[in-house]
Amino acid sequence: MANIQELIRRFEELYGKSLSAEQIRVFHAPGRVNLIGEHTDYNGGYVLPAALTFGTTLLIRKREDNQLGMASTNFALHKQISMDAITYDEADEWMNYPKGIVKELQKSGCRFESGFDLLFHGEIPNGSGLSSSASIEVVTAFALHALSGCFEMDTIDIAKLCQRSENEFNGVQCGIMDQFAVANGRKDHAILLMCDTLEYDLIPFNTGSYQLVIGNTNKRRGLLDSKYNERRSQCEQAVRELRAAFPDLTLLGQLTLAEYNANQHLISDEIIRSRAKHVIEEIDRVHRSIEVLRVNDLEAFGKLMNESHDSLRDLYEVTGAELDAMVNAARSVPGVLGSRMTGAGFGGCTVSLVHEDHIEWFKLEVGRKYTELTGLNAEFYTCKIGNGVEQLI
Repeated sequence: MANIQELIRRFEELYGKSLSAEQIRVFHAPGRVNLIGEHTDYNGGYVLPAALTFGTTLLIRKREDNQLGMASTNFALHKQISMDAITYDEADEWMNYPKGIVKELQKSGCRFESGFDLLFHGEIPNGSGLSSSASIEVVTAFALHALSGCFEMDTIDIAKLCQRSENEFNGVQCGIMDQFAVANGRKDHAILLMCDTLEYDLIPFNTGSYQLVIGNTNKRRGLLDSKYNERRSQCEQAVRELRAAFPDLTLLGQLTLAEYNANQHLISDEIIRSRAKHVIEEIDRVHRSIEVLRVNDLEAFGKLMNESHDSLRDLYEVTGAELDAMVNAARSVPGVLGSRMTGAGFGGCTVSLVHEDHIEWFKLEVGRKYTELTGLNAEFYTCKIGNGVEQLI
């Protein structure tokens, strides 16, 4: 967690000490990791994300005018803009995320009585796939909700608003998993989430003497957009062909594993059949994960993590050399129960379940092997499961 007193000092250096009764308020929103259930969200299946203990800290204070001051400890860029003239500007880089939240709130009928000064401090590595953008969005919406009192929202409503903002203001067609996990996470729990309906359940995730270690491949995900769209299209084709047996089918996730196995021959193309097989089996793995986590069987969960990655590699083909190299290296280290890619793929991060006595050796050995195989330097983050967005001060 950030040093709050140091951040307050930096805030006052930027914006000055308050001359009124308005005090600096401090909020925090975590990053998130998806433990299992990859490429199931847009297919009508379940995902199992969890909030992390590190994320984005926001210091905020009301102003006496209608200006919005934005600054970050992570970037040199900072500026003030009118609350009445908020538009997307590529040159504003990271600031478009909080700007989008303000704009979406205004569209929802919120009339702010004043402007605000904001200072963000991010602990999530950019481009790591741990939801730095969702963390910024959720903490901004939650803080403005607390300070303005001009709208009624719970954390589910906030997640929906943040997704709309990213879709419409920033033009990123993300699903709701990231924002939902960041807004609704709970310490030592994963979230079983059906993204279509937002039906969810909190699942105990007590790792005991094991910890989650996230490995950042530092591989730029250049293929992500095109391959993501291609996989979605392939899944839609599988649905069309399976309608020969299930006329009302709209999403692969509506089928059980048994139903799919009995009718997979209806899919004529072998590649399309492989894509569908991953989705159906991955949804089944999420359900099996819930069963083993409820009885705290971490060894069984680790095996399901391994199965998930192997399916993403062999059937869905979204891993790539770097993720495979890191996962293979992780599995060769003592004390590792399971390791898999997390996120959309083609770079980004892995997540491994590692015994606490082996974590330092894990980082050294996996890092060494990964560099030998790829020429890239990995980064590792040991993390615990934390709460969703909350007010600190």
